[in-house]
Amino acid sequence: MDLDRALRISAAGMQAQATRLRVVAENIANSDSTGQSPGADPYRRKTVSFGAQVDRATGAATVSVRRIGTDPGEFQLRHDPGHPAADARGYVKRPNVDDMVEAMDMREAQRSYSANLSVLEVTRGMLTRTIQALR
Repeated sequence: MDLDRALRISAAGMQAQATRLRVVAENIANSDSTGQSPGADPYRRKTVSFGAQVDRATGAATVSVRRIGTDPGEFQLRHDPGHPAADARGYVKRPNVDDMVEAMDMREAQRSYSANLSVLEVTRGMLTRTIQALR
């Protein structure tokens, strides 16, 4: 049934975007997490990669989280000689998390999640009307 396929596709999209939102939340929560010892690396921003997979039950192509990786970008340095993680020159490595990028990723994930939810609601309404018509 095509409506079942639509429900599964939307649910897969919502699940993928929920994972993305969780990763963004983790990045924002750790945007000030520095290393524990002098010169130690701080929190490294995580990224989400999506991929297509075939739902075996319906044969439909759906989205899934392929992997959660790390951003290889450079750490920022801040001069703070009194910080416990400061190196010999007094610099502390800061996470490579940009709050503006995270806000944009969060907004994009939220819109995609919302679009999938709308498809789910419309499909559910169609199923309900079909059942009512068959009574």
